[in-house]
Amino acid sequence: MAQTGRAGRQPASYAAPVRGVSVTDHFFGRLRETVRTRMLPYQWEALNDRVPDAEPSHCLENFRIAAGLAKGEHGGFVFQDSDVYKWIEACAWSLAWHPDEALLSRVREAVDLIAAAQCPDGYLNTYYQLTAPEKRFTNLLNNHELYCVGHLLEAALALAEVTGEEKLLNTARRAVACVRRHIGPEEGKLHGYPGHEVLEMALCRLYEYAGDEEALSFAKYLLEERGKEPLFFEEERKRNGNRFYWEDSAFRYAYCQAHMPVKEQTDAAGHAVRAMYLYAGMAEEARLTGDEEMAAAAQRLWESVTRRQMYITGAVGASAYGESFTYDYDLPNGLVYGETCASVGLAFFAERMLRLHPRAEYADVLEKVLYNGAISGMSLSGTEFFYVNPLEAEPKRDALVEAFRHVKTRRQPWFSCACCPPNLARLLTSLGNYLWMTREDRLYVHLYAAAEGRVTAASGTARVAVRSGYPWDGRISVKTEVEEGEVTLALRVPGWCAAWEVSLDGHPVEASLEEGYLVLPALMTGEHEAVLDLAMPAKAMTADRRIRADHGKLAVQKGPIVFCLEEADNGPDLYELAMSPDAPFYVETCKGELAGMIRVRVPGYRVYDDVPKRETPALYHPAGALRREPFTLTFIPYCAWANREEGEMRVFVNRL
Repeated sequence: MAQTGRAGRQPASYAAPVRGVSVTDHFFGRLRETVRTRMLPYQWEALNDRVPDAEPSHCLENFRIAAGLAKGEHGGFVFQDSDVYKWIEACAWSLAWHPDEALLSRVREAVDLIAAAQCPDGYLNTYYQLTAPEKRFTNLLNNHELYCVGHLLEAALALAEVTGEEKLLNTARRAVACVRRHIGPEEGKLHGYPGHEVLEMALCRLYEYAGDEEALSFAKYLLEERGKEPLFFEEERKRNGNRFYWEDSAFRYAYCQAHMPVKEQTDAAGHAVRAMYLYAGMAEEARLTGDEEMAAAAQRLWESVTRRQMYITGAVGASAYGESFTYDYDLPNGLVYGETCASVGLAFFAERMLRLHPRAEYADVLEKVLYNGAISGMSLSGTEFFYVNPLEAEPKRDALVEAFRHVKTRRQPWFSCACCPPNLARLLTSLGNYLWMTREDRLYVHLYAAAEGRVTAASGTARVAVRSGYPWDGRISVKTEVEEGEVTLALRVPGWCAAWEVSLDGHPVEASLEEGYLVLPALMTGEHEAVLDLAMPAKAMTADRRIRADHGKLAVQKGPIVFCLEEADNGPDLYELAMSPDAPFYVETCKGELAGMIRVRVPGYRVYDDVPKRETPALYHPAGALRREPFTLTFIPYCAWANREEGEMRVFVNRL
């Protein structure tokens, strides 16, 4: 498969992910194989409406109708086109590490269909083409035209980079050109921007791939026009009589982050997925243009998300209403929304912040999301999915209480709004792009999944192989064969790690700690091995005291893995279970469905009020003494919950 170079202008301290990294890791290797062999074929069937008992997609049928190959009406949501775009992107990244002619043939079939559906002027959106072609670009607030173009461009760029085939990229560039003829700062154009962001990120990628200065300029415009007065969305509503679904909400235009100019925003607000895509676009534009104001705004929003509005699993978006952020430290465990797409978006944001400035805190969050709150969105089989990722589940409550009905205790085979499955697929298949990064003479190793690849830094080239038992074991070997010049390793010390040792070529080595990375002495031509030992005990975690939902509670974490209790191991009524932060932790290997993972057993208690039962017990009664029955709590990795029999689940447990 072809891997093209970057044609864009590169800043002096240009940071770039290392492409072509082969992931040999057991943990992610199994997941990625599941995506390749089960998830992508399954999603192709779902997109073609061929999965029994699953919500119909209508996605590819819409393109067939738009291309004149079938008759019928548009089905699904206004953004249905984006599902196949994300699937194509996932396939492209999969093809980069596992060539597959059958899969490539399916991708080409989809590309041909998409190209055939495109209008002569470049416009491409099956919803408008099949329902109201005269209303194109009249409802940017609600109807996702620019969002779909963004995902089309992301898919096209991935496919072009991996295979060298640019048919879809030509289609995407024609679609972008059509958008530019209607939207922009020029007189006579709509001074608008996406209601749902993602085009901003995609345009930045187009600039890097093709040196398209106009693409970067348009990305900058879309970002800087957002939230300016007079507000475009208000004018659009009045002009076209569009409905504003959030008129009576507390957040109103903050729902789509248009409540103020982006450089003035300080708090993460509104729809969590839209926010993550916007903030990632801001970080990219800041890196590529050197815009310090934009970088400062991205940093403020990063801190708002990760220091005040993020769950221990990396989930974001606390409220089902608007799938949104609420306010600082409001992180309910059972009512949480925590959409899979929002976690994927946070991974994008973290990776873009790393490129902007290599700080371990960004990689810490990227790691947290990848090992917990994103991959919980898929079953171990790869054919069932969560839209919502709770930290507490009770089947009867979640089925019968309206406020909790967005929470499922069984993954679903598909969704009518199926944004999450292909989004997760494209994240996992592209994992190799997230592990390492070069900046000037340094190779930054962000994540410790076992992998190998060839690295080109400003000062030299090298072949690199990372070997580890991560995430269960903290010993990491980084073998480097410097072929030319010299290369400097920068190894992340995770925020969860309290102690570590590092050696180089068998000897302890002095390494400076910069922004959370151990910077080793420069490696000259020849073979070298750095070994990093990270202390990785299982331990009790507590939440910031301002998070009311977690007051008096503990969670269990080992390395990057967050654990949870399931009814399958602990029986019902998990709310009665309690443990001490000082209790011993026993780590064991899982068997059965969870083979290959570990579980943590902790001696604790089942605690309840010791009130004698009466013939007619009162619902409320005077308090008695607390009864403590010894009980061993069994925790499994959170990412693997709901793969056995249905039952209760909790991440946070009562503290003794």
